[in-house]
Amino acid sequence: MRSTLLLLLFMLPGLASAGSSKADIESITQKSAELLRVTQVDEVRKTPIKGLFEVRSGRNIYYSDAKGDYFVLGASIIDSAAKKNLTQERKEEINRIDWSSLPLDKAIVSGDKKAKLKLAIFTDPDCPYCKKLEEELKILDGVQVYTFLYPLVQLHPNARAKSASIWCSKDQHKMLQKVMLENFTPEAATCDTPLDAIAALAQKLNINGTPAMIAGDGRMVAGGKKAADIKAWLENR
Repeated sequence: MRSTLLLLLFMLPGLASAGSSKADIESITQKSAELLRVTQVDEVRKTPIKGLFEVRSGRNIYYSDAKGDYFVLGASIIDSAAKKNLTQERKEEINRIDWSSLPLDKAIVSGDKKAKLKLAIFTDPDCPYCKKLEEELKILDGVQVYTFLYPLVQLHPNARAKSASIWCSKDQHKMLQKVMLENFTPEAATCDTPLDAIAALAQKLNINGTPAMIAGDGRMVAGGKKAADIKAWLENR
């Protein structure tokens, strides 16, 4: 990928206003392959910015002018009036999964078991960001939570042993909180665990870090949020 192509819109005067209302998909596809080494373009669509087009390749999004003369990578379109990250919302849409495909029997269930709002979380007991999220989950109400133990041993060598011990505990959720929020070291595991199956599922879903959250409607997002923001996200506000 050539760094000379990574040009931001504000560096290109007139681009946003001078572009065509239609994209030359063939040209964009050809130049994406030649210059960005993108092997497949799945979709080209308009953005709210005149002359700027969204280019989707699998689960990846970048932007182009109408002919593929200029590309914008690693950027987000922000709706200042609505205070929304439109790129993030679009990524959630194209990464949506079928909730019914999740093996909920391999998750630790907590929260309001009668709630209509559902949340799945992939967590690592030694991940500092996961611990912050766990603090927020303590005050989250009206949500049924399914926690999948996903230790990233390359980062946290002791996380798998802790995860196994949590799963084998009589009260899994209580032990999860004790380990993550009180730095408790549990006894060694004494049962079979679904950790390998969960790791395989995470790889299938392209979840490479923790925490990762999945809403009941299948939207996925990397990282955690404040309790109020989680509730609003699940309600799709």
